[in-house]
Amino acid sequence: MEDYLKYLNPKVLNKITNLELKARLIVEGYISGLHKSPYHGFSVEFAQHREYVPGDDIRHIDWKVYGKSNRYYIKEYEEETNLVSYFLLDSSASMRYSNDDMSKYDYACHIVASLSYLILQQQDAAGLCIFDQEIRTLLPASSNPAYIGDIAHQMAQVDPVEKTSIDVVIKDIAGRLKKRGLVVIVSDLFDDVSKILEGIRHLRHRRHDVIVLHILHPDELHFPLQRLTMFEGLEEIDSKLLVNPRAIQSAYLKEIQNFISELKSGCIAHRVDYVQVTTDQNLDVALSAYLANRGSRARR
Repeated sequence: MEDYLKYLNPKVLNKITNLELKARLIVEGYISGLHKSPYHGFSVEFAQHREYVPGDDIRHIDWKVYGKSNRYYIKEYEEETNLVSYFLLDSSASMRYSNDDMSKYDYACHIVASLSYLILQQQDAAGLCIFDQEIRTLLPASSNPAYIGDIAHQMAQVDPVEKTSIDVVIKDIAGRLKKRGLVVIVSDLFDDVSKILEGIRHLRHRRHDVIVLHILHPDELHFPLQRLTMFEGLEEIDSKLLVNPRAIQSAYLKEIQNFISELKSGCIAHRVDYVQVTTDQNLDVALSAYLANRGSRARR
């Protein structure tokens, strides 16, 4: 088995297969029954070309374009233009954190792989942006079910080592997305809150539906350390500090709760789903609970 397939957990996929990740807001695009569309009375009209991906129906290859470019492109039509979902996956050094269990980055990869699988099963399109202080990998959106292998493979190639600049990346990706769609940010969000919310405002201004999946390790929430501990900054070179955890526990817990409260309030104010997940949670339970809740709100 390919190593990257570890992100596709059958238990999780079986749990969420009968659920849907719907567009909460009106988006550009259409797929029967799932999403509202701003288009009315449209016919099957040519919309755009996209590069051929193995598994695509060769009947839709534009041979005229092939003759000019010697590359295969597929014709897409308005009726086939699905909801486009982009996953923004944080691969900065802080996502490496673990305590002899699954790192935040690996947990985030499981989330992205699972939700991408669900979206592709809905015949919608999924794309991937892996970032730290800049975009490192950008996979264009595709609705080909086989694309899940490309997404998982790209995530498995990453070694989180750099700092993060979430707002810069969000603004960059917002400028590249030509159609309104769904943007899912998967990160520990360890950056300046005001800058993060500024980036989110930028996406919402462009009328994207946005979900923020806040990935934390239980240690970061509860600070269970008791003995004298050497703390090392994952995103700062040679940043070490010997600390008595009991002396700072109260101040730390107050600070992390203020950080989370500010993020959550800012997301709610911009009609953005804020979902906090910790790496000790069973992913099948966490995802199915969120999807069911989002689905029930979409039907109201």
